[in-house]
Amino acid sequence: MNGLTRTAAASGIAALLTFGCAGVASAGDGTGSSGKPPGGDGEGSSGSGSIGAQVQYETNFKGTSGSDYIAPSEGPWEPPLCWTQPKFTPKQYKEEQKKTAPIDPNTGKTLPGWNDGKEFHEGDKGAWWYRTYAVDQLKSGNIKLGDMEKCTTIKGVQWVEQGDPPQNAISPLALAGLAYAETKLPAPPVTLRPAADNQIVNLATRVKFDAPLERVWVTASFNHLGVNLAATTVATPVALRVDAGTDFADPKTCDYDLTKSKSGYQVDTSKSGCNIAYRKSSGDGSYPLQAQITWKVTWTNSADPDGPVQQPTLPDGLSTFEQDVTVKEIQSINR
Repeated sequence: MNGLTRTAAASGIAALLTFGCAGVASAGDGTGSSGKPPGGDGEGSSGSGSIGAQVQYETNFKGTSGSDYIAPSEGPWEPPLCWTQPKFTPKQYKEEQKKTAPIDPNTGKTLPGWNDGKEFHEGDKGAWWYRTYAVDQLKSGNIKLGDMEKCTTIKGVQWVEQGDPPQNAISPLALAGLAYAETKLPAPPVTLRPAADNQIVNLATRVKFDAPLERVWVTASFNHLGVNLAATTVATPVALRVDAGTDFADPKTCDYDLTKSKSGYQVDTSKSGCNIAYRKSSGDGSYPLQAQITWKVTWTNSADPDGPVQQPTLPDGLSTFEQDVTVKEIQSINR
């Protein structure tokens, strides 16, 4: 992104962020605060006040020590940055507009005639829809100017008749993007043999899991004012890469496919043709061995994690664990 693009995009983002901060997988429409709970099941607000439309989350993984939000690997997929979604009934919209009406300084009451010439569609079937943003994307600093310009083509506020969704309406794909960002993955449950604090020069380092890994799925759903949608992202562990953390190892890295059992996905490299062997003692220090799991991520257009896989594809996810290993050199004496 060139300097002009960065400047323009930053200006647009700064303006949009005036409605406050949000955590991972939150959405905001620019009219109030938005955010999500710090972890676990919860909801991400995309409006202000108790009548704001909300995205609900459900996950089968509650988090463990070392777990963290998914780190996307390189991929072609980019989640939707903005969309429009229903927020207010006609009555609620009128109440919201009244909040900004002129006030008589003497009485503190709304001045008469504030709603002259305004149409609230009271008595009509439908809802007022608001342009909504994936706030965590806005805060990332990686937004392209073209994406921001596309968002401005969506009306900030519009009346939509019941059963007639507008272009760029909230969709399962948008919900999949929010669910992806909400996904937390466990750190690789790696056990080393020999133990991390007792590695031996020229002795192969075997790797296994303390316990099998299970799939992680997150459902994001939206059910408000007649719009009922859901999407579920499913992360499946497929591979493990181990990096010795030093050039004094042969090989320096090893890659392993995970095997599926009834209880989950497992690895045991005791019979593998690739196991790291350190060729030099770590002396008084240690080497930072890294274990990284690749998760294949798919999504469905429902609350069912086993539903039909949808397109476009999502980028693989990564979870990483690093530990210091102490490598000793055993001295032998020949007589």
